[in-house]
Amino acid sequence: MLKGIPATVAAKAQQLQEGLERRAADQRLRDEMARYDFTGDRYQRFENELARYGMSVLRGWMYTGYIFKLTASRTFVLSPSDAELEELHRDSDAREELATMTVALALPRFRQHALIEGGWRYEGGASLPTYFMGACLYIFPNEFRKRRAQQRRWNWAHIEEAVTLEPDAGLIASMEAQALGTMRVRDDLGRLNARTRAIVALTIDGYSQKEIVELLGESSVRAVEGALHRWRTSKKQELQGGDRS
Repeated sequence: MLKGIPATVAAKAQQLQEGLERRAADQRLRDEMARYDFTGDRYQRFENELARYGMSVLRGWMYTGYIFKLTASRTFVLSPSDAELEELHRDSDAREELATMTVALALPRFRQHALIEGGWRYEGGASLPTYFMGACLYIFPNEFRKRRAQQRRWNWAHIEEAVTLEPDAGLIASMEAQALGTMRVRDDLGRLNARTRAIVALTIDGYSQKEIVELLGESSVRAVEGALHRWRTSKKQELQGGDRS
């Protein structure tokens, strides 16, 4: 039948045929596992293979950043920063951590909704592995947000520690001491609230306002500028008051 039709149409027909065969094989596999209520050695082997497949695909999607396009297409807009994209591209441990948590949470969801409750169907057009990756894309956004929040809490704690150490105990305190004087900087920062203290310390340390937005989870560069403006204004008024006295 394929010999008598144009090559492009024949290629498409061939792909459709292969997809049908894969889904038919998946249907037979699903029916076989259903006989044992999706438990036992056969299901365990299937789950292990599915986990390895999911881990591999997720790591690849994170490495290229493609996963954020996929989640956005499902209305999960994560808007990763440049630093977050660079970390996932560079750090294999970060990719492994996110992939592991995503797959671990997606597997029971997939078993319940796709297999036991019949969410996956032969007629649906997706193979079992493809359907599973869809389940992973619903889990990943929450895991990414959890990690983002954890990183921000760590950054806050790190900054809080750095600005209260002795001047020679950390880079931020050291650079502040060189620029403004040890005791004066420590006293000035100590009177600020935690948010302003972090913004001022990072600014003195040479971070750009865009980098400060990413590190502290600020809403915008304008918010950072506003905090710095209020601090500078208060310092100016304080100095002017000292001159009059």
